[in-house]
Parts: sequence; structure tokens; C-alpha cells
Amino acid sequence: MTPTQLEGQGAWLGFSLKGQRYAVSLGSVREVIRSGDITPVPGAPEDVLGIVNLRGQIVPVLDGRRRFGLDGGADEGAEESRRVIVFDDNGSVVGMRIDVIGDMLTFDADDVAPPPPGRAERRDDPVSGVITRDDGFIALVDVQKLCRA
Repeated sequence: MTPTQLEGQGAWLGFSLKGQRYAVSLGSVREVIRSGDITPVPGAPEDVLGIVNLRGQIVPVLDGRRRFGLDGGADEGAEESRRVIVFDDNGSVVGMRIDVIGDMLTFDADDVAPPPPGRAERRDDPVSGVITRDDGFIALVDVQKLCRA
């Protein structure tokens, strides 16, 4: 785990994308908002949905499914549960649309295992480790890699 992740070791915010569970350090989360109106930006990278106006600040919004390499559109009737997690990464504000917001998590550093083989080979892979729970795995997200320029 990186030093940034260790700083937020105490509390993590869980979320789901296409049924897979993830968590980000609560220290990197600025707020969680409804998806609302996202304005597409022509020529933007494939994983950028567009921008939102957040109280006068223009914030780029990533498509969480595309950013994590998960294909497929939203499930029928799932629009109501979708949210945008807004991250503040050293002054850079970036949002990411997710399917379902989850619970607050706490765990010990000893509980963290390295990412599955193959994932760590991708330089821009935001998954930095995994923790095991009785009901499955939760991938831990490095917000600095997630919010790359």
C-alpha cells in the first residue's frame, strides 16, 4: 500500500460497479452526489462521461465501469441508485459515477493482500490491494491513480 492509502487506513467508503465491490480511502472523498446532468465533452477519453457544475466548479466525471475495465451498460431501473463520488486529490477535483454506494469499512493493514496477478502489471491500474470479507473480496482503490490527468 502507498503512503497515501495508509493515511486513510481508518475509514474507507465502499461502492459497487457491476456487482463488484470496491473501497476508497474516506480521506480522499470530498462528497457523494446524485448523478444529475452530466454534460458530454467531445473528444474526451473513453472513460470520461463528461463534466458537471458543482456549485460553480467544473468537475470532470469518470465512468467507473469503463475506468475499471467492466463492460456493459447500467442495469434496468438502476439509475436511481447511481451516484457520483467526488474526490479531491491534492487540489484536483474529479468525480466518478458508480452503481451503488456501500458501507463504511475499517480493517487492519495486515488484512490487505496484493492485487490479483495481471492487474498490477497495468501502470494505470487503480486497484492497489484487496481485502477479504465473509461475502467476498473488496478491491482497494488508489485515488491518485484513479484520478490521473
